[in-house]
Amino acid sequence: MTNTQQRAAAKKFADFWKGKGYEKGDTAPFWLSLLRDVYGIENPEQFISFEDKVLMDKANGFMDVMIPSTKVLIEQKSLNVDLSKPIKQSDGSFLTPFQQAKRYIVDLPVSQHPRWVVTCNFSTFFVYDMERPHGEPEKINLEDLPTEFHRLMFLVDNGNERIKREMEVSIAAGEIVGLLYDAFAKQYVDPTSERALKSLNVLCVRLVFCLYADDAGIFGRKAMFHDYLAEFEARHMRKSLIELFDVLDTLPENRDLYLDDNLACFPYVNGGLFDEKDIEIPHFTDEIRILLLTKASENFNWSEISPTIFGAVFESTLNPDTRRSGGMHYTSLENIHKVIDPLFFDELQKEFEQICAIAVEKTKTAKLDVFQKKLASLSFLEIILPALIQFKFALGLLFKGCAFSPRGVQIA
Repeated sequence: MTNTQQRAAAKKFADFWKGKGYEKGDTAPFWLSLLRDVYGIENPEQFISFEDKVLMDKANGFMDVMIPSTKVLIEQKSLNVDLSKPIKQSDGSFLTPFQQAKRYIVDLPVSQHPRWVVTCNFSTFFVYDMERPHGEPEKINLEDLPTEFHRLMFLVDNGNERIKREMEVSIAAGEIVGLLYDAFAKQYVDPTSERALKSLNVLCVRLVFCLYADDAGIFGRKAMFHDYLAEFEARHMRKSLIELFDVLDTLPENRDLYLDDNLACFPYVNGGLFDEKDIEIPHFTDEIRILLLTKASENFNWSEISPTIFGAVFESTLNPDTRRSGGMHYTSLENIHKVIDPLFFDELQKEFEQICAIAVEKTKTAKLDVFQKKLASLSFLEIILPALIQFKFALGLLFKGCAFSPRGVQIA
């Protein structure tokens, strides 16, 4: 199944199940259809099981859905059930759907413990990675499945296909950045000057952030960046982009009271990405406009990239010497983590998960703020492997879904 076919299948599935879903009668049809029609499993009834019995404290419990080959446990609820709130159980206790699933896991043989736990109410999927059992779940809405179906690929593969897909998408993203880089370079008065090269690199980094923010919904809604730029012809895009960069670097309370609505809706972005004003931004051409709006935006989903893989690809794209000597390259995800995990990443991730597990919201927020300041004080010296520079991008994975950004992290 091609990517286009899978998008179409996911849209058809999402449209059919919109506003539907009763736990007792619709669970099996929902998951069988998802596996068969969207993920191409020919005989899904041989791949998935329903209502498997598990002995719990001398009483039988029944797990809603299991996918043994990919180690997935699914706790299904009816439409409109809040997946984050506790539900009264038959024994009188109150448990969230995720806590229900974890109660089953305790009584399973270790060999049958799931890597993934999914709680679902037919309109939303909460995905828990049991490698980080105290972490926050990834949340995927049914209506977003046509563009985010890749985020549920773990249902049907053991990791290899997902990593392969991330590599392919990340390399494709690097190629798009290369096209933008080359197109903008032609517009500089002196593209070989130190100031022009620095400006071009900063411009590409900012554009990649905006493109990713567009697809990941970081700006508030999807396609905000695209829709803003699409209002302008090529000859006006340089000015509009400069104005946007200035807005992204300005706190809302410090902005012009009469700022146009199409700019005022963008949030402030901390971390210093947009604070440098003395960079050259050349004029746009029709070629650049089409490339940015169509190839880099409408026809590509930046939220699918792997930060750890894309880091090396991106670094290479912005390095003229590297591009001349052999083009873009990447360090494998496994090799990156072999280096950074034992050195510092495991401890940071453990600390982050412990903070996220704090029940008192005020205490958790205060500790997150302290942790953020700690991250801002860290420095890393790249000596052994280029993978270390990708720590910036790996942080994006670690803190995905968190309410703050790891601003100020320095890599030497």
